[in-house]
Amino acid sequence: MLRINQVDKTFNRGTVNEKKALISLSLELKDGDFVTVIGGNGSGKTTMLNAVAGALTIDSGSIHIDDADVSSLPEYKRAPYIGRVFQDPMMGTAAGMNIEENLALAGRRGQRRGLSWGISQAERDSFRSELKTLNLGLEDRLSSKAGLLSGGQRQALTLLMATMKCPKLLLLDEHTAALDPKTARTVLQLTKTLVQRHSLTTLMVTHNLKDAIALGNRLVMFYEGQVIIDLEGTEKAQLTVEKLLAMFENIGSLDVVEDGLLLS
Repeated sequence: MLRINQVDKTFNRGTVNEKKALISLSLELKDGDFVTVIGGNGSGKTTMLNAVAGALTIDSGSIHIDDADVSSLPEYKRAPYIGRVFQDPMMGTAAGMNIEENLALAGRRGQRRGLSWGISQAERDSFRSELKTLNLGLEDRLSSKAGLLSGGQRQALTLLMATMKCPKLLLLDEHTAALDPKTARTVLQLTKTLVQRHSLTTLMVTHNLKDAIALGNRLVMFYEGQVIIDLEGTEKAQLTVEKLLAMFENIGSLDVVEDGLLLS
């Protein structure tokens, strides 16, 4: 479903601030894979997500989604393939629009716009049904502005919007990092439910080692723009935080495990 092949990306090339963010990065995801991604700051995790989403251009290599070469496509042309949730809850919704308007925009992703009524009654009923599954009471607040919702409610709404069209690929960029622990657990459970319900191929970047181990069928670790650990199946099922830290130490990369990773 996703094939990243020998991708390179360097920022500020030829200056004193040159930074090689991705170095001959190759990574493949099968249809239905749920891959958690860990690594220190600057290891290339978010750069990889931005490259896949088209938010930045790559220097070399190729990116395929469901066998379609999207390497040179701009971000808006990749939108039909991708659903994305950011770390900042404010980035996933239009604050000045109400809940049903945000959902309507998500439901029309990749479609042509016409001169019909913005939201039909059938769509409104469908939105209520979808929102009810969140167990947040949002099905009774369709006319509420998204900007008035809490961070957790907005992130849950963003997740719903990102998965409405069953994208080929779901990208989650530390989407619980800005939430309190209780809300983060709620959003993670919702993530698991939506991914399973729609059998979504998912890439989830996280700083929480426990979450990386508990969720998904595969775990990869980035270090200096490359994948240095890739575990799935029995290997991942038997992982503990202690075993993961021991692996980092054995390959000489324990220094990339930040306090935030350990404390989480």
